[in-house]
Amino acid sequence: MKSDVVIAGFGGQGVLFAGQVLAHAALGADLHTTWYPSYGPEMRGGTANCTVVISDEPIGSPVVARPQAAIVLNLPSLERYEPLLQPGGLLVVNSSLIDREVKREDLTVVSVPADDVAAELGNARLTNMVLLGALLERSGIMSVEHVVETLGRVLPERHKRLLGVNREALARGAELARKQEGREAAPAV
Repeated sequence: MKSDVVIAGFGGQGVLFAGQVLAHAALGADLHTTWYPSYGPEMRGGTANCTVVISDEPIGSPVVARPQAAIVLNLPSLERYEPLLQPGGLLVVNSSLIDREVKREDLTVVSVPADDVAAELGNARLTNMVLLGALLERSGIMSVEHVVETLGRVLPERHKRLLGVNREALARGAELARKQEGREAAPAV
């Protein structure tokens, strides 16, 4: 088993944190993993993305040219990563900020109004966890509950009070992905 995921958006959207959580969860499941961040020099508002590779065998490189899955939090990230995904890949889109349809027909697309859900939960910083929950549900990489357990171990003490709302954000993203009649990719040949 090998999975690779790109998470992309603007700095300040929790892109790198979502990737770290996924990587820590993979380590907690005794899998090999890499987390490869990339971001612009701006503290907030610049580009940010990371690639997470998870495998049951050693990983040769953290660099992925054609990822299997992507979470895109904004339109520039959709523009950049939609063409790069492997045919049959999974694309999780933040439909709160992205108002155009995905052009490729060979991708499974899950559109989640993650900013809106985060606002309903009372914390705009939960957008990343809503989208991560949707990815976990549709990809089957690992369970939402395993990621919640990981959050309990890796969150700094000062943020432990946010564990419950992060759990809810992950669960809401998974629920929306489950209910959605997203466009399914044609089976890979």
